[in-house]
Amino acid sequence: MDFLRPASWEEALAVKAEHPSAAPIAGGTDLMVEINFDRRRPQYLMDLNRITELAEWEVGEESVRLGAGVPYTRIVEELREELPGLALASHTVASPQIRNRGSVGGNLGTASPAGDAHPALLAADAEVEVASVRGSRRIPIDEFFLGPKRNALAEDELIRCVHIKKATGPQQFSKVGTRNAMVIAVCAFGLALHPRDRKVRTGIGSAAPTPVRANAAEEFLAAALDEGGHWESGRTIAPAVARRFAELTAEACQPIDDVRGSAGYRRHAVSIMARRTLGWAWQEYCDGVRSRSCA
Repeated sequence: MDFLRPASWEEALAVKAEHPSAAPIAGGTDLMVEINFDRRRPQYLMDLNRITELAEWEVGEESVRLGAGVPYTRIVEELREELPGLALASHTVASPQIRNRGSVGGNLGTASPAGDAHPALLAADAEVEVASVRGSRRIPIDEFFLGPKRNALAEDELIRCVHIKKATGPQQFSKVGTRNAMVIAVCAFGLALHPRDRKVRTGIGSAAPTPVRANAAEEFLAAALDEGGHWESGRTIAPAVARRFAELTAEACQPIDDVRGSAGYRRHAVSIMARRTLGWAWQEYCDGVRSRSCA
């Protein structure tokens, strides 16, 4: 196994073009596990730690440009206001040591259905910026996941950053595992309210071959909130609406039985998480409406 260490982004793209099979590594929290268990043996490892721009982010007027190598710890500590859903998801990742090394770019590169960042990125309507010597392009997060551990990257492309819209409303994340830390999700759920657009977005993890959205549930809830005047009034959502939202969310799942949980359990857990996160997010939204009306 050859070890490659490009010193710049341009050099990294040139190396990837010359060696398309080279496996990029920064934190190594996923890749090194596969190598240690002899599940993967790449001919080339390409260390990206010398490329400082990958560990940087920029907060713009509408969105955050998050470098592919920004560790979870910094998202939790420094971007909680702009990206609350992703910060909540990042806080659930493994242990402090792994959060200090692991990154959203690595999570996307692995493209595991159980990736903790994926539901939050789906709910936030993110875009993944990838590049090669041929140029760069942005891939909507809805189009990024192609199958279990398969993404939309061409063989000569690398993930440069993720563009994530700044939160304009409450965002929530919930995860079920066999314990609170150092565990792969049995299933996970992300929810984001977008009051300016009067939209709702969701993200489901570890309950389908890829991370998915519950499109029918989103459309149902957005219509119910709009027709009931809830966005303006901040009134309580009827229990029947919350239950139907949870049912439609569970119907979006395509789970399997495995050692971590049964398909039936996953559907049930996702429905519970959908109802609970909706309750948390809507309470936060209502509190904001009341505070503005009293100002």
